[in-house]
Amino acid sequence: MIGTESAGCVGRSMGEFFEDPIVQLVIWLAVFSALVAIAAYVIMRLRTEPAQKEPVASEMLSKFRELHGQGDLSEKEFRTIKTTLAEQLQEELKDNEGKG
Repeated sequence: MIGTESAGCVGRSMGEFFEDPIVQLVIWLAVFSALVAIAAYVIMRLRTEPAQKEPVASEMLSKFRELHGQGDLSEKEFRTIKTTLAEQLQEELKDNEGKG
């Protein structure tokens, strides 16, 4: 049988229970832990989303075509870029066909 002295909270009102410094410490630690967990979840969600969508190959090809037309890119540089972007454009077209 447990006596009232050893039980600690037997015979105490709810108000007296929450006035106990140890109980307050446990409650505040639980609240703080919950807030840290929520903050970590929100930060991880924000970090996994891309800040900006990468431009598609067709847009980049148009911009490089303009630069080539203005004389800012040599013919060799433009052909190299065009070959690389053509591969990416083919992949984008395959992805778009697969989506709908």
